[in-house]
Amino acid sequence: MYVGLAMDKHVPTITSDTLIIKADRMMEEHRLWILLVVEDGKLKGYVAKEDIRAALPSGATTFSKHELNYLLSRMTVKELVRGGMPTVTPETEIEVAAKIVHDRDLAGLAVVDTRNRLKGYISRGSMLSVLVEEMGLELGGYRIAIEVEDRKGLMAEISRLFFDMGVNILSTSTFFRGSQRLLVFRVRADDTDALRRTLTEKGYKIAGPERFEQEWA
Repeated sequence: MYVGLAMDKHVPTITSDTLIIKADRMMEEHRLWILLVVEDGKLKGYVAKEDIRAALPSGATTFSKHELNYLLSRMTVKELVRGGMPTVTPETEIEVAAKIVHDRDLAGLAVVDTRNRLKGYISRGSMLSVLVEEMGLELGGYRIAIEVEDRKGLMAEISRLFFDMGVNILSTSTFFRGSQRLLVFRVRADDTDALRRTLTEKGYKIAGPERFEQEWA
């Protein structure tokens, strides 16, 4: 899956000349923590909610109502724009984008093309939706995890066994724990008990939650 297939193309944006009060209102309406600053189609940076709130006059201000209204009609986000925002392109693999979000503890990433023109935004929520899709959860079926040593041809070997048993593979995933490899399949099978029994007889180790109980005890 690529970022371009999961991103939101309709992203609220502002310019550096946007009034602070308007930016604050947009954040409230769309429940945003940042607003992307775009000029001539190109991403210039972003404005954070905490900066907006810090720039707005507090309730304890000594300004008169007239002075306050005048001030709010002139204050723009220009001085609040932050640069250096991490970005990805539509061609970026979704797992690469997810790692950036995880490593930097971000809410999401702006998506730009090679000329830095804004194409959209991909959030943590969108990435989680892709994970659910790739794991095949909504397809139903039966989930089975097999713990094996990592070796060449293993996936083909198990897939062939499933084929011979008439088992339809809906999705596959691979996880590593040290030297061990965990193959997770979501399958559609007429007899899941027979499937587990055959795998065990062939020497494969089924890894259910009980396999990891000591790790979270």
